[in-house]
Amino acid sequence: MRVYARQLYDHLPYLRRYARALTGATERGDDLVTRCVEVAVMAPSRFGLEAGARVPLYALLNLLFDEDGDGLPTPSPHPIERALASLPEGERRMYLLITLEGLTVPEAAQVLQIPAPEGQDRLTVARDKVRNALTQRVLVVEDNPILAMEIGSLVTDMGHVVCGTANNEQEALELLEAEKPTLALLDVRLADGGSGVEVARRLRQKRAMRTIFVTAFDGDLEEADARHLGQIVRKPFTNEAIQAAISRAVFMPSPVALA
Repeated sequence: MRVYARQLYDHLPYLRRYARALTGATERGDDLVTRCVEVAVMAPSRFGLEAGARVPLYALLNLLFDEDGDGLPTPSPHPIERALASLPEGERRMYLLITLEGLTVPEAAQVLQIPAPEGQDRLTVARDKVRNALTQRVLVVEDNPILAMEIGSLVTDMGHVVCGTANNEQEALELLEAEKPTLALLDVRLADGGSGVEVARRLRQKRAMRTIFVTAFDGDLEEADARHLGQIVRKPFTNEAIQAAISRAVFMPSPVALA
């Protein structure tokens, strides 16, 4: 068995990464890898240890995971993991093997014991579903029409959808009900004396939404004890700052709704 220790040691970081993604939990994934190693060393030629191959070990992880019971990942609060968990299991594993593990389509198809063309079809469908699941419906709350249009263009360029633009509190709350946004970009000081902070609080209460403040008055957030409500992008903003904030928001766990 010792002769295969080096091969297994080299494979372990990859196996742990895949197992953790497969199971949706660190401890559960590591337990799966431990079992995988125990089985592999008992039949090294069958599981590729003699050839230094990793593909058969991925297949073994899948087999052991299925033997655990339902073969489903632990629920996660992270958007990308929730999007993956919504996929049929064959599509999810194909996506992980290609996107996370860097396998080729033929290699991933070999792991899943399906023809390569079917593997490519699964990958295409999975990528489309994940992209759609991560596409945000964005509410822009900004009383300067030029800035609102500029922010909207940046949102669209990233592949998201601007579901509405408001310049005051009332319009923002009406759009919240009508358009069901999933992300909001808000100025702090709005037309008619309105407050983006109050809009953000209402959004968090009603839908536990992610919010990004785009403002020159971030001191108002400090005074209102509202920095916890969302990221801050200071005006004058750069395109990169807006896009980075949106990307962080998309991949953050969902916030807790306010009481």
